[in-house]
Amino acid sequence: MKEQQIISAEVENLGYALVDIEREGRGLLRITIENPDFERMITVSDCEKVSHQLTYTMAVENVPYERLEVSSPGLDRPVKTAADYVRFAGVEVDLKLRVAVSGRKNFRGVLQGLVSGAVNSPDAKFGLVFETSDGAQAELEFSLSEVEKTRLVPVIDFKGRKS
Repeated sequence: MKEQQIISAEVENLGYALVDIEREGRGLLRITIENPDFERMITVSDCEKVSHQLTYTMAVENVPYERLEVSSPGLDRPVKTAADYVRFAGVEVDLKLRVAVSGRKNFRGVLQGLVSGAVNSPDAKFGLVFETSDGAQAELEFSLSEVEKTRLVPVIDFKGRKS
């Protein structure tokens, strides 16, 4: 937990928001950042700036890693926190639950945000409207503890600019 606090503080001091911290094989430490205003895209120079600062900070704080990777969340951004579930209400997501509900763990649907409880309470429930196999609309209520992972469904426009 100390590692997360150190990284989060440094990222925020540089003017970015921390999205995720992942540890992978062979000592890879992957840090995902975004701009706090959410409108500006993360650039290579943003990642480079954070990477340089974290390299120095983690050496001083004795945070172990062999390789450091700093990146943007991408089009299929992970939805992790309660605030994210509220922020992305109305957006299509892929949701995977830890335990099957009616024989299903994987759902694709429109996130409804907070449906009951307080945002930061452990009993907060969020909603998802999805289509069943027979084409009907259904609603699923879930808590963050029931979620294995959630990602935004990328929306890509290949039409380009009109001349």
